[in-house]
Amino acid sequence: MYTLLTHNDLDGIGCGILAKLAFGNDVHVRYNSVSRLDKEVEKFLEKGERDQFLIITDLSVNEENEKKLEAYYQDGGKVQLLDHHKTALHFNDYDWGKVIVEQEDGKLASATSLLYEYLADNGYLEEKPAISEFVEHVRQYDTWEWEKNDNETAHQLNALFFLVSIDEFEEKMLHRLMTDDHFSFTEFEEKILKMEDTKIERYIRRKKREIVQIEVDNRYAGVVYAESYHSELGNELGKEYPHLDFIIILNMGSKRISYRTIHDDIDVSEIASQYGGGGHAKASGSSLTVDAYNLFVAETFYLEPLHEDAKWNRYNLKESSFGSMYQSHQDELFFIHPLEEEKWAIERDGMNMEKTFSNFAEAERFLKRNHQAWLAREEVFVKDLMEKVKESREEE
Repeated sequence: MYTLLTHNDLDGIGCGILAKLAFGNDVHVRYNSVSRLDKEVEKFLEKGERDQFLIITDLSVNEENEKKLEAYYQDGGKVQLLDHHKTALHFNDYDWGKVIVEQEDGKLASATSLLYEYLADNGYLEEKPAISEFVEHVRQYDTWEWEKNDNETAHQLNALFFLVSIDEFEEKMLHRLMTDDHFSFTEFEEKILKMEDTKIERYIRRKKREIVQIEVDNRYAGVVYAESYHSELGNELGKEYPHLDFIIILNMGSKRISYRTIHDDIDVSEIASQYGGGGHAKASGSSLTVDAYNLFVAETFYLEPLHEDAKWNRYNLKESSFGSMYQSHQDELFFIHPLEEEKWAIERDGMNMEKTFSNFAEAERFLKRNHQAWLAREEVFVKDLMEKVKESREEE
């Protein structure tokens, strides 16, 4: 008999589906939150059933259970931990631990892809196209390769996972992977997924108007409250406000924090670890600790939300050779404009600021980080231009 303890997200459920394909009724699967895993491990070890093979995927135990599992293994117990998070690499020191962040082919690993390889290599599960395609969709979604590869199926698979119960999703996937030659959605699923895409777009548009900006350890972060679509939201907010180093998504109901970034030089798992969490370099999570509450909730409560850049301008455009006008919450107007020798400057109150920049993007990043300014709408730009023309004529 087998016991699988795994995460309750798509990657974790993918592991549960593979385990049931491999072992059928001989496996007991438990889906856990990060905080719940250690209690499940303690419960398993207390039973002391030596005929049970314990498999842990997509999660790692605390230091106390780490020692208990090593003692259990040394005493003849069967255990295998498979994970792909950088924060779990120390489990490779144990015979029963296997943590791989990046696969031999250079692709990032997921728990589902690691378990699939483990089951196939040990003769528990025969590889077939439908299963391999499902595993790859899960892997690409969990590692965010789906966006780079334009793999909308992976994105939709996660959306479907949240639209139905875990039991229903599991049942659908098991039947599909056992009977179909290739992985695909049904016609009905495609219809509801299209409706869900519209719902997500509306949700993200609303949240873009609620995000506030704070400075954390010499980095700039966006803070927003949201209960749903954290991955999609974090990605879109990161692209809308690229001057922010990372995005903090607060779920007050579950008292959890999600950390997201689109930047390769930022590792949000290091930030999450400060609050007892962890995860991937670009997507991590933690509990809402007292310190996190004071910093991300109490200190940001009265801040003004960031203002989106004007999107329908015809004249006040970014990187314009005539200059681009920006506006702040204090109604200050700034001009980013080119100088000689391929440099850019920021004009404030009619005077160039001392600092110059090598390109427009660098100047805009500085302006948004230090003044939270946004590309002004057309009417503000035209009004200011008309006033300057009027002043110029009066001087003549």
